[in-house]
Amino acid sequence: MIDLSGFNWFFLAGVLGLCIGSFLNVVIHRLPKMMEREWHAQCADLRGEAPEEQAALNLSKPRSRCPDCGHQITALENIPVFSYLFLRGRCSACGKGISLRYPLIELLTGALSAYAAWHFGFGWSALAALIMIWSLIALAAIDFDTQLLPDAITLPLLWAGLAFNLNGSMTDLQSSVIGAIAGYLSLWSVFWLFKLATGKEGMGYGDFKLLAALGAWLGWQMLPVIILLSSVVGAIVGVALIIFARHGRNNPIPFGPYLAAAGIIALFWGQQLTHTYLGLLS
Repeated sequence: MIDLSGFNWFFLAGVLGLCIGSFLNVVIHRLPKMMEREWHAQCADLRGEAPEEQAALNLSKPRSRCPDCGHQITALENIPVFSYLFLRGRCSACGKGISLRYPLIELLTGALSAYAAWHFGFGWSALAALIMIWSLIALAAIDFDTQLLPDAITLPLLWAGLAFNLNGSMTDLQSSVIGAIAGYLSLWSVFWLFKLATGKEGMGYGDFKLLAALGAWLGWQMLPVIILLSSVVGAIVGVALIIFARHGRNNPIPFGPYLAAAGIIALFWGQQLTHTYLGLLS
């Protein structure tokens, strides 16, 4: 019988995180394309047209291929991180460079998964933390690429937070429900105040749902810390992009990655940050 405590649990969670990170790369790449196909099919249906015939595309089909030469990735070429290092970051068939983001997502997922196992120990809280972390990594990367936060992830994440907190995995159920409501309404209010004042939309509805999901997981008490952290990090990165990367002031900057990062920080250190924050106010 495997002892899932101490180092064994820490190591197993890290390896599992690496494998999940490899799968998240598929989700990050394919889910927006799947959504775009669905939108085109819906538009065609509204126009009374037959949908365009296309090859199957989902999270399992077709098998991963090199986007340049079409070489089908073998199992040995799909081992998280190690395959990238062995291939020296290039396709084995055409030699074209492979994006560094693939192993970075795998490493980030593995490291955070291992830390969650160490932080929470073996149990429901650790499982809840892993599901939350994996979902947030996928959402952050998709929003960074496409400025979309898919309902296919945010809504199940919200309901999963409420479900896990039925037995108080992260917080009590009352705090979880209030957190979901307050999280959504807080950004919804900011959205409409900004729109009424400027006539422009400052954020998307996906941001409301993501903060609602974080409130459902961590409780309403964590929302001030999450909003403060995400706003500060977003402001710093936004100013840096404008100054150093010559990012246009009118070009939108996705807010989802900052919310996701703040959510992960609050997951591990939210209580300490809240106590520090309240101590400074008093």
